[in-house]
Amino acid sequence: MTTPTSCLLIEDHGAVRALTMNRPDKRNALNNELTQALLSALRDADRDPTVAAIVLSGAGAAFCAGADTKEFGGFVNPSDTASAAQAALARAHLTTDLHRVFSQIGKPVIGAAHGYAMGGGAGLAIACDIVVAGESMKLGYPELKHGIVAAIVMANLVRQVGRKAAFELVSLGDTIGAGRALELGLVNRIAPDERLLASAIEMAQRLAAFDTPAMAATKRLFHRVADLPLQQALDTSLDTNMMMRGFRQNSTRKA
Repeated sequence: MTTPTSCLLIEDHGAVRALTMNRPDKRNALNNELTQALLSALRDADRDPTVAAIVLSGAGAAFCAGADTKEFGGFVNPSDTASAAQAALARAHLTTDLHRVFSQIGKPVIGAAHGYAMGGGAGLAIACDIVVAGESMKLGYPELKHGIVAAIVMANLVRQVGRKAAFELVSLGDTIGAGRALELGLVNRIAPDERLLASAIEMAQRLAAFDTPAMAATKRLFHRVADLPLQQALDTSLDTNMMMRGFRQNSTRKA
C-alpha cells in the first residue's frame, strides 16, 4: 500500500517501509515540511509493530541536495528580526532532531543514495545505519563555499571517517564520488542506479528477518559503545548480554 503526501512517499514492502523524499524538482532539498515529514515517518515506523526495517531514498535525479536555502530566505524580515531569529532557531532544532532520530530508533535504516547528496543531504545519508550508493552518487559538504558552516552534519561525519578525512571534506568542500565514499567508509556498497532501490530493499528485508528485540538491542548497544571508553563499553555490553539472556529465558518459560 502506498501513502503519498506532498513531499514524502511511504510504501510498505512486507516488513520493510520505504520512505521516498518527493521534491524532485528541488533535488529533494530539505524544507520544514519535508524535514518534519521525515522525522514523523521515522518515528511512526519505529512504533509500528508490522515494520522491521526502513529504507530511505530520493525521487528523481538526486537523493537530497541539502537544505532548501530559498526557504531560509523567508526567515529574514528586517521589520521583525526577533521572529526571524526564532524561526531560524526552530528550524535548527528540527534539523538536529531529524539527524538524532536515526540513532534513537530501534529499527535499522538503509539509505539508498544516488545523484547529489550534498550538505544536509550528505549528513542525512550517512546518518542511516547502512548506505547503498548508486554509481551516480556525488557527496559533499560545500557549506564553506557559501559562507556558512557544516554544523549539525559534522558530528556524525567526524565519528564515521575520522578527523583528517572529515576536516578535508568540510574545509575544502570537494565533491566525492561513490568509489571514494566507499573507500572512506561513508557508504557500505555501490549498486547500479537502476538496481539501487531494489538492492536497498533486499538488504532491508534481510535485516527485517531477524528477531526484532535482538535487532533493537544490537542497534542500541552499537550506538552506546561507539563513543565510550573501552572499559565502559565492555560494562555496557555485559549489561546487554545479561539482559538478552534473561529475556530469552523468560520467553522460553512462557512458551
